[in-house]
Amino acid sequence: METSKIIIIVAMLAVAVVLCLGLFNMMRGGSPGRSQSLMRWRVVLQAVAIAVIMISLWIAGR
Repeated sequence: METSKIIIIVAMLAVAVVLCLGLFNMMRGGSPGRSQSLMRWRVVLQAVAIAVIMISLWIAGR
């Protein structure tokens, strides 16, 4: 498998894991501070995943 595809998959999995952790924390009535922290991490990881995808597309188009 191509290296860029592996990096994209890892980035998307990281976003999915943090999202699931946040949902699990919210469903069980966990700490609101932890929910906020997970939300911030999710947003950062989504930005990283989008940047990785865009860079991969840019490199592939060269």
